[in-house]
Amino acid sequence: MRFLLTDEQREFGRSLDALLTAADTPAVLRAWAAGDHGPGRALWGRLADAGVFALAVPEAYGGVGPLPVEAAVACVELGRHAVPGPVAETLAAGVLLAGAGGPVAEEWLPGIASGAAVVSLTLEGYGPYAPDADAADAVFTVTGDELRLAPGPGEPSASADPARRLFRPEPGGAPVAKGPAIRAAARAAGDTAAFATAALALGCGEELLRATVAYVKQRTQFGVPVGSFQAVKHRLADTLLGLEFARPLLYGAAAELASEVSRPGAGTGSAAGPPGAGAAVAAAKVTAGEAGYAAARTALQLHGAIGYTEELDLAWWLRRARPLRDAWGTPSVCRARVLAG
Repeated sequence: MRFLLTDEQREFGRSLDALLTAADTPAVLRAWAAGDHGPGRALWGRLADAGVFALAVPEAYGGVGPLPVEAAVACVELGRHAVPGPVAETLAAGVLLAGAGGPVAEEWLPGIASGAAVVSLTLEGYGPYAPDADAADAVFTVTGDELRLAPGPGEPSASADPARRLFRPEPGGAPVAKGPAIRAAARAAGDTAAFATAALALGCGEELLRATVAYVKQRTQFGVPVGSFQAVKHRLADTLLGLEFARPLLYGAAAELASEVSRPGAGTGSAAGPPGAGAAVAAAKVTAGEAGYAAARTALQLHGAIGYTEELDLAWWLRRARPLRDAWGTPSVCRARVLAG
């Protein structure tokens, strides 16, 4: 078994990093938080052109997926650059609608793959809120064995991340699909959302650590960089270890999900995962989420008072770490799922 990314996968990550470095994501984040989704939608289109959202859509609907390993590579980069928008939710919707099949899949999946459609969703067992529903072209909800298209985004709720607004979708809406396949598709979509969020959290933590290391080399006390202090070195080393421990769990979960895709009958409407996939995803989610949040705490402490200021671009990553930790499975829920698995 190969445990390393291929040259093509690494190059895919580097190409996304270059694209996002040139995109000035802090400016995009500020516009998104202020309600101006134009720059974010433009960036979304460029990411779609690079193939990001096609990774969760089957070839029959204009995608190239499901490709969980490549999706992990992409989401880590999107997390490192704090790309706004319902990234995990749109990828999960691709899995949900592919499992549902029928007219709703034919209508929405090509748009998701091409980037023309931004989608948010809520699933039973994961809370009532749909992130960035005001910016989405569709908000899907699943209750029992019914898939519905929400009639509107609903009212916003408080969010720790101003660039990740939460909405409780308006109730009602006619069912667009129903039946036992919806329950199975919803389970697979929940795993995909948790998996993608784990990758986003890992990328967020990596950027927080990178920025903090750069800062402690510049900030001085007693005439020397604070990064030369033993206590600071230990704190940074612990943060690095947490992130590096999460990485193999993330790609282990990707391998589990990829093995599901390769099973006979996969992609024909059945979205139920193998027994180990859910536990592997939960392990990756809790570990990456905790590591990203620990990186935020380290970054805030070592940046000092400047870490509290909104003028510092890093504040957007600091505010994102905890919501990512708790979204699509809190640490306690994920640990319980690992034990049950």
